[in-house]
Amino acid sequence: MTGQRHPSGPTQPGRLSTLLVSASFARALTLAVLAVVFAGFAIERIAGHVTYVTIVTGLCVFGGAVLIARRQEISPLRLLPTTVLAFVAWAFASIFWSQEPSTSWWSWVSMAGIAFLAVVIGHIRDTLQTVRALGDVLRVLLATSLAVEVLSGVLLDLPFTFLGVQGNLAQLGPVQGIFGTRNMLGLVAVLAVITFLIEYRTQSVRPGLSVASVVLAGGLAALSDSPTVLVLAVGVGLAVAALVLVRHTRPERRGALQWTLGALVVVGVFVGYVARHPIIALLGAGSDFSMRVDLWNFMVDLTRFRPVHGWGWYGPWDPAEYPFNALNYWLDAAHASGLNAFFDVLLQLGWVGLVLFVGLGGLALGRSWLVASERRSVVYAWTPLMLVALLIDSMFESFTLTGLAWMMLVLCAVRAGQSRSWRERLGTDTDAGDEGLPHAQGGEGSAR
Repeated sequence: MTGQRHPSGPTQPGRLSTLLVSASFARALTLAVLAVVFAGFAIERIAGHVTYVTIVTGLCVFGGAVLIARRQEISPLRLLPTTVLAFVAWAFASIFWSQEPSTSWWSWVSMAGIAFLAVVIGHIRDTLQTVRALGDVLRVLLATSLAVEVLSGVLLDLPFTFLGVQGNLAQLGPVQGIFGTRNMLGLVAVLAVITFLIEYRTQSVRPGLSVASVVLAGGLAALSDSPTVLVLAVGVGLAVAALVLVRHTRPERRGALQWTLGALVVVGVFVGYVARHPIIALLGAGSDFSMRVDLWNFMVDLTRFRPVHGWGWYGPWDPAEYPFNALNYWLDAAHASGLNAFFDVLLQLGWVGLVLFVGLGGLALGRSWLVASERRSVVYAWTPLMLVALLIDSMFESFTLTGLAWMMLVLCAVRAGQSRSWRERLGTDTDAGDEGLPHAQGGEGSAR
């Protein structure tokens, strides 16, 4: 009897390890992570903050188990981009000079947990698999948002205050869906349009489903009536045009074209700043922008007291803590963020934090842009286009510091670092990047 029991002992870890390294488990975990983080606001409003934190913690445990099970195929040196590590480390260091170390600690844990989930996805799924998973999740969440708005604004004509839904669909907006604010819905809709178009170009889903998905996302973007949506659409559209031009240029002329486009971007930013008032008037966002400028000016004034290291990491503002309570008092407002990720980082982490944050986004965009301009498959365009949308939105909101936008920023940075990094010169170890994967060119079956 003892001899029969003894061989059965080691079989359980083998089965568990086989499950953790399987493609099916990787897909299921990716879908779960994306669904939970993108639906985080709705989960917190319906089931409570503790429930959301518990779910995210459980996903982090599963993610850690998967990385351990796949340790033979993942190089520790390539696990995390240096820019992400440096920014997260500086945010952790700020706990020691924060006005409220306990609050800063838990805010940092939240940021690090979401970043860890992004790293896990980046190493267990390639780009096309990530696009397919995100597309499936966003189709469900955007359809749910539309259903909630129809129920609230048309069938019941009653706002759902617990979800932040005002029920304005009959008046053609603004609508918020299950994402809390119209600006967040607008950002998610733009990210969804990019994802759905990449799905269509790679033929990873049926054309009819792709078209319907683009119409759904575009319609909700328009109904959100968010002033940032038009800016995002123009910015992403120009990036698409520039990327198409670069991809169709001969390799020997590509370098000069890249420098020319970079110079045009600098000139465009300068012209946009000089002509900011006519542009704001055209968008009909004069009062909103004036309010933001007042807020940013006060934030810069407070930064002068701690210019290098800032006031400590909080992520979303704690209204009861200084300097956020002082800002809201001076402005007679109730802001929950700096309405600009760059100014928010400057206030909380100082100039060091701002340099690290700009380096994170800028280096990831540069790497992914070069990869997308050199490689044949259109799927590589997803990463730089997502980064363009996130970085443009960072000039009007602080979404990229927390939650779903922060996760996408880290995920894109991980993806860009896998394709083009200084670490490639140090060895030949590979991970779950795109190199050599047959399904990187498209195909519905392989994407799953």
